[in-house]
Amino acid sequence: MTFTHRLATRGDLPALATVVEAAIAELQKGFLDAGQIASSRAIMGIDTRLVDDGTYFVIEAEGRVAGCGGWSRRATLYGGDHSAGRDAALLDPAVDPAKVRAMYTHPDFARRGVGRRILSLCEAAARAEGFRTLELMATLSGRPLYEAAGFAPVEHLTDASGGAPVPLVRMRKAITVR
Repeated sequence: MTFTHRLATRGDLPALATVVEAAIAELQKGFLDAGQIASSRAIMGIDTRLVDDGTYFVIEAEGRVAGCGGWSRRATLYGGDHSAGRDAALLDPAVDPAKVRAMYTHPDFARRGVGRRILSLCEAAARAEGFRTLELMATLSGRPLYEAAGFAPVEHLTDASGGAPVPLVRMRKAITVR
């Protein structure tokens, strides 16, 4: 199977919303209970600022969106357009970590390298802008991928803003200089 990537556009949002919903509904099973999965919908999603900033990628295969995800030079760590507490302040690459954001893989393409490809694209783009560290907020289902990619946990927390408390893990990784 051949995967391609490109930057997302606003026109992609309906297709991306379908991927987000499928990923939340299916890939969190075994990690979260039904209430936590429902609560996840309130705290996860796509932040269209990433699309507008040109830092959000679409991975395609067989004419379908296989996954999506991006990075940000802004302070918000996680959450979609509907999430409270977003902060659009620009980060200082010399001291602040770039944020890896809103990574989703369609269940039909899970465990085929989609997430690793997005992480690689994010790391290269952030490195090109002078960032030395990446940071993300991992779900329990995403944590194994991030650990395999070199991210280390720095904080465990829960977000109950969607109702049931959802466990999350803040993770970081130093960007290697090439």
